Amino acid sequence: MPGYKQTEVGKIPEDWSVEFVGKLGAVIRGASPRPKGDRRFYGGPVPRLMVEDVSRDRKFVTPIVDSLTLEGEMLSRPCKRGTLTFVCSGDVGIPSFLAVDACIHDGFLALIAISEDCHDDYLYHYIGAHRDRLDSAGTHGGVFKNLTTDVLRAFPIAVPSKPEQKAIAEALSDVDELISGLEALIAKKRALKSAAMQQLLTGKTRLPGFGRGAKMVQTEFGEIPSDWEVKALGSVMRIRHGKSQKEVVSENGLFPILATGGEIGRANRPIYSKPSVLIGRKGTIDEPVYMDSPFWTVDTLFYSEIDPGADAKFIYYKLCMIDWYKYNEASGVPSLNSATIEKVRQTFPPTLEEQTAISKTITDIDNDIECGVAHLKKAQALKQGMMQELLTGRTRLI
Repeated sequence: MPGYKQTEVGKIPEDWSVEFVGKLGAVIRGASPRPKGDRRFYGGPVPRLMVEDVSRDRKFVTPIVDSLTLEGEMLSRPCKRGTLTFVCSGDVGIPSFLAVDACIHDGFLALIAISEDCHDDYLYHYIGAHRDRLDSAGTHGGVFKNLTTDVLRAFPIAVPSKPEQKAIAEALSDVDELISGLEALIAKKRALKSAAMQQLLTGKTRLPGFGRGAKMVQTEFGEIPSDWEVKALGSVMRIRHGKSQKEVVSENGLFPILATGGEIGRANRPIYSKPSVLIGRKGTIDEPVYMDSPFWTVDTLFYSEIDPGADAKFIYYKLCMIDWYKYNEASGVPSLNSATIEKVRQTFPPTLEEQTAISKTITDIDNDIECGVAHLKKAQALKQGMMQELLTGRTRLI
């Protein structure tokens, strides 16, 4: 096992070298036809890479946001499929590969003619893992930070043998695939939740055992089941104001003190101990919060006392579907009035049992999403640890 040496990129194995990006390939900058939007240059068949494309596709990018004409292509920077590109303006250093032949504009750099001794996927992972160093080296041009060709050329990289580069890149790509799969699964479950809320909370779909013989009738909310009711929120809940936390705040408090934006401390006693739906009084008014454990809340939030005949979680999901900005009563900071909230009309199933069944169905999906998010965070932490080990040579794969 070789020893280690101290270099400008930190401690690396003695059999690794440090090379500048400019020695590993040719750094080029994109170009854009002017004037922007001119029909002579824009709107043709040639894909043009945009940051939105990179944000969407991540590693292998198919540009679809913008395009150029053949004349515009001549004034831009055409690049071949597989070209390694980097965002160079704003959020600098984000790497990606072109999945198709496309042009890059002047907000991108690219690395072409990569040395045969260097694995392009290793470069992708190494530079992506050290974007903070690129960001620090970037130059300020007005509002945005810019990554220049000279800065990228002079960027130092720890370089193992090509077989080891390949092994490292494959290991990191495997965990990237795991992360992408988890993200796709979470997105699918969130779409399922949205569809379930649209169907179940409006009565368009009834759960087994409910709604036998009910027909759809026309109301102010469109068609709803004939056994559902339209009534004001105030008929099932009372809106209460939060209070100052000064009298209850405690370092050893057992109960969260809630404000718009989340927890801001702990209280030695709760303001309310039953399941409740909270909604912003000022500021963020469109993100209701459900609490089923004791809490304290300050006066930027309302909390609610729910009638025993109503399911608090069902009401929470109903409130999540309301566009609260329609009820904003201020010209500056968005604000709600408790009386206004209580007057808002909504549709309700005829029984507590159906409300509870609906809320449980949606909660089960929520729990699946939370489980997926937890797995995603573990996978992201795993990748972070792997990068720290593999890209420094602390852990060797061959």
